[in-house]
Amino acid sequence: MRHLTGVFIGSHAVSEGLITRKQLRERGFRRLVQGVYSDPGQPFDHRLRCRGVALLLPRGTAIGGHSAAAWHGAPFAAPNDLVTVVRPPTIAWRGPRGTKVHRAPLAGGEIEDRDGVPVTSALRTAWDVTALEPVGTAVAALDAMVRAGSLDVQALQGLIDRGAGRWGVTKVRRAAALVDPRAESPPESRVRVACVLAGLSPVPQYEVQVDGMSLGRIDLAFPEARLAIEYEGAYHFEEEQIVRDDERYARLVAAGWRVIRLSAQDLRDLALVVERIRDHLARHP
Repeated sequence: MRHLTGVFIGSHAVSEGLITRKQLRERGFRRLVQGVYSDPGQPFDHRLRCRGVALLLPRGTAIGGHSAAAWHGAPFAAPNDLVTVVRPPTIAWRGPRGTKVHRAPLAGGEIEDRDGVPVTSALRTAWDVTALEPVGTAVAALDAMVRAGSLDVQALQGLIDRGAGRWGVTKVRRAAALVDPRAESPPESRVRVACVLAGLSPVPQYEVQVDGMSLGRIDLAFPEARLAIEYEGAYHFEEEQIVRDDERYARLVAAGWRVIRLSAQDLRDLALVVERIRDHLARHP
C-alpha cells in the first residue's frame, strides 16, 4: 500500500489499488463525511471537513455561508459543525450527512477556487452567512471579515440597496447595521449585539486611562458608568494569564471601575448576561 496523505474518496483509493477496505477501516484514517477520508496527520478543523465535502461537489456549487467564512477571515465554525453548501436550483444535489445544502441562485463570479476548494466570494459569503445564521453569529462573522480586510461594508450595503425582494435581505440589512470590526472575538461580538438589541451601547476595545496612564483595553465598556465587560476564553485560565488578569482587574477596581467577567458558559444565556449588565448600570450613581 502506498502512503495515502491529504483528503481522498475512499472508494476511489480502493478501486485504484492504493488501499484495501480493511486497511481503510483499521489504519486510523479519519472519516470526514460519508465516503471521504483524511490521513490522521491532518489537523482536524472545519476547513478540513470542507475540503472533504469539496471532493463530492458538482460543478457550479460551492462551500458557502458560515463554512466559507473560514476562508475570508472568520474561521469560527467548529470542526463538527454542518458544512454549508450553496447550489443553484438547476443542480439537483442533496449532499451527504454532515452537510447543510442551501438552494439559491449562484453566479460563476460568486465562486472562488481556494486550493481546489470552491468557496463563495467574500461578498456572497457575507450575504449568506447573515441570511442563514442567528444575528449574533452573523455579525461576529461580518466583524471578523471586515477586520481581516476581506469584506467592504459599503459594497455589502450596495448589494442590500440593490436587493429589494431578494431572499434574506431583511436579515442582512439588520446585521449590516450592527457591524463593528473593533470587536476582537466572536464572543465579544455576540455580547455587544445582545446589548445593542436591548437598547444598550457598549464601546468595544475601550482603553482606560487614568492621569495619562493606560490601565489597558477592555473588551466592552460603559465609560460613564465605569463598567467593564470582559470575556475570558480558555487561555485566560492558564496560570500566568490568571495572575495578569487579576492584577489588571485590581488596577481597574482601584480606579473606580466595576468588572463583569464572562465565560463560555455565560454566553449560553445572553438574555441573562444583558440583565446582569442592566443591573450594574442601574446601580451607577
